[in-house]
Amino acid sequence: MPRTSHAKICLLSARKREEMFALLAAAHPNPRSELNFNNPFELLCAVVLSAQTTDIAVNKVTPDLFKAAPDAAAMVTLGADGIAPYIKSIGLWRAKAGYLYKLSVMLCEYYDGKVPDSYADLIKLPGVGSKTAKVVLNCAFGQPTVAVDTHIFRVANRTGLCLGSTAKAVEDNIVPYIPAQYLLDAHHYLLLHGRYVCKAQKPQCAQCCLNALCLKRGL
Repeated sequence: MPRTSHAKICLLSARKREEMFALLAAAHPNPRSELNFNNPFELLCAVVLSAQTTDIAVNKVTPDLFKAAPDAAAMVTLGADGIAPYIKSIGLWRAKAGYLYKLSVMLCEYYDGKVPDSYADLIKLPGVGSKTAKVVLNCAFGQPTVAVDTHIFRVANRTGLCLGSTAKAVEDNIVPYIPAQYLLDAHHYLLLHGRYVCKAQKPQCAQCCLNALCLKRGL
């Protein structure tokens, strides 16, 4: 997406953006990932598995998978064929088994089995794109970054917070429009709002805490 002026990317004033995130913070006072994980490796694997499926579905398969392979070395030992039976209930399981094996091999070979805490290193891993890398940086390492999924993409465009024709376009531009004090949790504020209130079908505008300031674009 060609970069346009800031005025065209964001349609909300600084005051309205402050109000927006204050309202979202009040609605979600303790936001956290809905994927279950105990460490950065488990989160990385869970996010890779979550592509084109639900967090609920992923949470059903990861307890047994992580019991069998609690770290990168154990995942390598398990191998793609050994990983597959644990994740057959989720979409694209063959490809995802391969990704988990290959990224674990790379973690062992280049990062001493540890998940790196830099964007440049994370996106080198098989099956890890920009969104996955930023989820890991934010949720596992507490870095103030925003991964944009379909829910955040929808909320950003509908409200006028950050316009973009693709999720990556929004991701590339959204951070400067988020008040600094809310940036660490902004990913979860926007994701949870999109998942449970600003839904793709039948958004719950009457119950929405942002109703008074939302531009309701695309509805």
